[in-house]
Amino acid sequence: MSSPLPGNSLAAMHSTEYKLNYGQAFVRQHQTKQQALVRVIDSCIVLMSLWGAMLVLNFYWPGEYAWSELYLTYAITGLLLFQFFAEYNEVYVNWRGTTLSDSLFRITSAWLLTVLTLVLFFFFSKFGVETSRLTVAIWLIVTLIAIGTFHASYHYLVRASPVPERNTIGMGVVGANHLGKRLLSSFNEMPSLGYRLIGYYDDRKPEGGRRLECADGELKGGFSQLYEDARTGHVEVVFVCLPLQAEIRVREIMEKLGDTTATVFYVPDLFVFNLVSSRCVMIQGIPCFSVYGSPFDQEPLDGLIKRAEDLLLSALILLFALIPMVLIAIGVKISSPGPVIFRQRRYGVDGKAIDVWKFRTMTVCENGSNVQQATRSDPRIRPFGAFLRRTSLDELPQFFNVLQGRMSIVGPRPHAVAHNEQYRKEISQYMLRHKVKPGITGLAQVSGCRGETDTLEKMEQRVTYDLQYIQHWSLLLDLKIIFRTMIKVFRDPNAY
Repeated sequence: MSSPLPGNSLAAMHSTEYKLNYGQAFVRQHQTKQQALVRVIDSCIVLMSLWGAMLVLNFYWPGEYAWSELYLTYAITGLLLFQFFAEYNEVYVNWRGTTLSDSLFRITSAWLLTVLTLVLFFFFSKFGVETSRLTVAIWLIVTLIAIGTFHASYHYLVRASPVPERNTIGMGVVGANHLGKRLLSSFNEMPSLGYRLIGYYDDRKPEGGRRLECADGELKGGFSQLYEDARTGHVEVVFVCLPLQAEIRVREIMEKLGDTTATVFYVPDLFVFNLVSSRCVMIQGIPCFSVYGSPFDQEPLDGLIKRAEDLLLSALILLFALIPMVLIAIGVKISSPGPVIFRQRRYGVDGKAIDVWKFRTMTVCENGSNVQQATRSDPRIRPFGAFLRRTSLDELPQFFNVLQGRMSIVGPRPHAVAHNEQYRKEISQYMLRHKVKPGITGLAQVSGCRGETDTLEKMEQRVTYDLQYIQHWSLLLDLKIIFRTMIKVFRDPNAY
């Protein structure tokens, strides 16, 4: 009987195997069975609510509400639509730590979109003529209440309920810094995850005015104490929250923790960047983090929705504004000599130059390398032009730009090319505002940043709002900005 391999041969084979596995390593995307279970229960609620509504109605009015294949079509169509809109609204997302109100808002939005789509489809197709409107109405209301109640109960039982001490997991955080503190705050908001802080571990000494960002008593010790606690099982999970430049130190920590049974997570400090529409994507198991991006890069459907919003609203606005625009054009022509429409070169999406149209409000049409911003009581502005600028009626021709696809109704306001070239040198990340189409109105304009930017600080504030809009874009945000614009347009002191 042959003897086992010698120790050095076994170690060499293990080393070779480890290198091979390391070279072929990939990261699995984290998903849970709970997400699939919640989806199934939601689907059952959609189906059973319609069936239950018909049972109740048949109990009180026997024979008048008979089940048919048409109702089954309603139920299955509603189920598929709700799953689609729920995915779009990110109803089923793990480790979000969202509040109950935010979760219910997403569910309600998904179901209302489902109802709207169902109503439009069956109205135009006349497919549901033979169905009971009372039955369908009860189904739509009961389904929303039932799904909302289920998710509220799930939220309370799974996220809000305390975890018994014996079932908690001892957690150690490597790095008493802002990232470690932020991570701990997130865990404290989700006690149901069951993580119990053992302490922070950091070799840095609070000398020379340097302050470790942890509460008194939370600093457990240095890295040697971490290894000891991990070996004894006192620390079961370790989150390494060291900065990106500490690669050598991170490798050393990972290597030593490999001699323990602790579960180790590495948390990259991406917050050192000013993230704009950032997201994590998996490419063949390789995690890739976008630092600067557009909200429509990874979600083409969002781009289609925004384009549909632009086309629909622009067509409606131009339909109602056609006669006023004719009268404005006549007024511009009478008030001062020159063209009715003023075309100015500005930067559009991806920094490409576009022609933006406006009713002319000045006696000049500056479009060169030196463009002077309009100021209060500017002598170049005629009285009729001042009225147009104050009421934003001079912007109406830009809805044709929207129909052409050059602009959007909501987005960062486009600046003259000359101003772009000036401020891109003075304001960091200024050009990132061009990751989306420029808009007729925007978050900056409804937040008080309209008018002359006579100081660098004012332009920086406007850019900050523009980047916030890109980061947090949603259809609901667009509608909020449009609504606030309608209220603000006639009483904005910065409009001149």
